[in-house]
Amino acid sequence: MRHILWIFLFVAVTGCAYQSDIAADTAPQQAVAAPDTFSANAAMAVLQEGGNAVDAAIATQFVLAVTLPEAGNIGGGGFMTLVHDGKPGFLDFREMAPGKASRDMYLDANGKVKPHDSLYGVRASGVPGSVAGMWAAHQKHGSMPWSRLLQPAVNLAEQGFVVPEKLARNIERFVKKGQEKGLSNNFSRYFSKATAGSTFVQPELAATLKRIQNEGKAGFYEGKTARLLADFMQQHDGLITEDDLSRYQAIWREPVQVSWQGYTLVTAPAPSSGGIAVAQWLGMFEQAQQGMTPASHNSVEYIHLLSEIGKRVFADRAKYLGDPDFIDVPMAQLIDDKYIARRASQVNPAAISDSQSIKPGLHESEQTTHFSIVDKWGNAVAITTTLNLGFGSGMVVSGAGFLLNDEMDDFSAKAGVPNFFGAVGGKANEIQPYKRMLSSMTPTVVLTPNKDVALVTGSPGGTTIISSVTQSVLNALHFDMSAEQAVNAPRFHHQLWPENTIRIHSGIDEVKQQELQRLGYTLKQQNFGDLQLIKRTPEGLDAASQRSGRGLSLVEAPAASDQ
Repeated sequence: MRHILWIFLFVAVTGCAYQSDIAADTAPQQAVAAPDTFSANAAMAVLQEGGNAVDAAIATQFVLAVTLPEAGNIGGGGFMTLVHDGKPGFLDFREMAPGKASRDMYLDANGKVKPHDSLYGVRASGVPGSVAGMWAAHQKHGSMPWSRLLQPAVNLAEQGFVVPEKLARNIERFVKKGQEKGLSNNFSRYFSKATAGSTFVQPELAATLKRIQNEGKAGFYEGKTARLLADFMQQHDGLITEDDLSRYQAIWREPVQVSWQGYTLVTAPAPSSGGIAVAQWLGMFEQAQQGMTPASHNSVEYIHLLSEIGKRVFADRAKYLGDPDFIDVPMAQLIDDKYIARRASQVNPAAISDSQSIKPGLHESEQTTHFSIVDKWGNAVAITTTLNLGFGSGMVVSGAGFLLNDEMDDFSAKAGVPNFFGAVGGKANEIQPYKRMLSSMTPTVVLTPNKDVALVTGSPGGTTIISSVTQSVLNALHFDMSAEQAVNAPRFHHQLWPENTIRIHSGIDEVKQQELQRLGYTLKQQNFGDLQLIKRTPEGLDAASQRSGRGLSLVEAPAASDQ
C-alpha cells in the first residue's frame, strides 16, 4: 500500500500553518493521556523505569482490561498507530469473523435483520485480537520484559481495585438494560459486586492474565484459555473455535500518511475507515475555504461546512471501505488531491445538500477507549481498543473471567441497513469467514517536517470517533488550542444519515443553534467521545484527558537515574 501525500498551500489567519518553533529544544519529557487513573499511573511507571512508549502501551492495554471493563479488554481488538525511532507504523489487531460465520447469519426467514443477534450474546463476538496485538508490538519494539508489563494488570485483578463511581453507574445501567430487554447473559454474576467505593477482585481474570504473562500469546490463543473460550462458545451456540483462535494473527500495515498544513498525519488504514475519512475531512475543509474568509471555530459557517463534508465522507465510507485482505480498497483515489478538490467543490457553503443526492464519489461502542503515550526519546503510540458497545456482548467467558466483544455488528448485516451507530454499509463490508469488520477507530500521530511528534490523539465514540479526531487536530493545530482546550471544546458530528441531523455537545451557543435550525438542521444534544491528547509546544509536552470521562493525563521528566 503506497503512502499518499497531498499538500495544501492555503494558510488560514486563525492559526493553522506549521509553526517552526513547535519542536523547540526542551528538556526530555514523557507524557500519558489515558482513560482512567489506574492505566495512566501504570504507563508512567513503565516510562519512569526506562521503558519506551510501546512498553507503556502494553501495560496500559492490560490494565484497562481489568479496570475499564466497558471497553478495555483482552476479549476485543483495536488498532495501534505509532512512530518508533522516527519510523511510522500501524498494527491491526482488529477482531475477525469466525470460520463458521456467513453473510446472512443475522437475517430472519424473511431476509430482515435481527438486530439483537449481532449485539448481544456469544454469536455477536468476533475472534479477539488484543493479546495478539500486544504480543506483536512487544516482539518488534518492546524493551522491557513481557512479564513486567503484565504485572500491574495481574495485581489489580488479583488484589482488586477501588471501583470509581462512574464505573459503578455504568454497570448498574447495563444490568438494567439487560433486564429490560430480557437478555440472557452472565454479566451480573461477575460484576454485580462492583459497587462504588468497594474493592473489586476478579480471580478468574487474574488467572487468565497470569497465563498470558507466563506464556505470551500462546497463553490466550492456545491451551487452557483457548479451551475455556471454545467450550463456552459451544455451550451457548457460539461460533468461535480453538482453530479460529490458533489462526488469528495481528497484522502490520502501512499507515495512511497525508501532508496537511506543513505537518504529516500518520493515521489508520483499512480496515479502519477513520484514517481515510479524517484525511478527506481535513482536505475538503481546506479546499472548500479557498478564496473564502476562514471560518471561526464553532461558528455556524464552520459547523455547516464540516457537516456538509461529513455527508460525502460517510457516503464514500459505506461504498468503498472494508477489509483490504478481502476487497480492493481504493485508498489512493479516495485521498487523491484532485478527488478531494472535486468533492469539496460540491459543497454549498450556504445551504444543506439533499442527503439522497449524496453518492459515493468514485465511479463503530461508543464505549471504545483510547490512550496516547510519548516517551523521552520522542517515540509515540496511539491505541484505540474496543469491545464495541459498553461491556461488549455482556457475556463473560466462564472460568476465564473476561468479557467478549460484540464486534460482528460492525459488519453490514444487510447492504443498506444501518448498524447500531447508524452507519450504512454495503457489499464491501459484508460478513465472510476470517474477515475483519470495518471500524471507525482512528489512532493518529501528527509529525512536524523534522519528523518530531507534534500531536498524538484519538477517541472512542463509534462513528463519532472520526469527527472527534478531525476536530481535535483542527483544535490543537489549526486553531492552536492547548491540549486541555482541544479535548474539551464542544464538538459536533454529522454522518449523512439520519438526514440533516447534527449531534452536538452542550456548550455551543444557543443563537448559533437557532441559526443552524433555520438552515434546516435537526440538532441532537449528545456528549460523545473521550479524547486523550498529547501536544508538543515550544515549552514542552502538553497532555489532556476529556473532562467528561474518568481519565488522567500526566507529563513528567524522566527519573534522574534514567536520563
